Amino acid sequence: MPAPEDGAETPAEAENIHKVDARTLRGLAHPLRLRLLAALREYGPATASGLADRLGESSGATSYHLRQLAAYGFVEDDPERGKGRERWWRAAHRGTVFDSSRFLSHPDPEVRGAVDVVLHEIATTHSQELNTWIGTMREWPDAWRQEGWDISDFQVRLTPDLSEELIEKIHELIESYRGRVPEGTEGSANVRSHVHLFPRPAE
Repeated sequence: MPAPEDGAETPAEAENIHKVDARTLRGLAHPLRLRLLAALREYGPATASGLADRLGESSGATSYHLRQLAAYGFVEDDPERGKGRERWWRAAHRGTVFDSSRFLSHPDPEVRGAVDVVLHEIATTHSQELNTWIGTMREWPDAWRQEGWDISDFQVRLTPDLSEELIEKIHELIESYRGRVPEGTEGSANVRSHVHLFPRPAE
């Protein structure tokens, strides 16, 4: 992809997506920090005590790790709510992206360890979210229970280049649905999509 012109925004910047570098990766590589950031992005601004209640943690722990996330630029004060004694926090970006392959082969072992923590925590979160859906699906309307969800797996022989092409097409397809349903639309819900694509040994 060509470099943007001076002063021009990259696609990630235009969509408010944070590109993680080796320094900020270290700041993100903690299970509670990842959960705090995910909660702020999904449920909106909150206080340390509110997040502690939601996540089953102590307010001291959430307060400390929120400050660490702020130091690395992942969260920030919410000026619309922070007028009382409690400090309100919000996510600084809509999402986060990073090149895991570059970090997995990084010469610094701390960076390699940090990306391992992040990837394993993401996998754990995906599993928890799916299990929560299965455990609570009977509470949802028939339309969601019968037609609005899917658990599938597929096997197809690919080269690394074709695998990358497939990943890009999946991402493009999901993004094409963003913004099609306004907030508050009757019968709508926030839908989570987990994409796992990886090679398997032949034997």
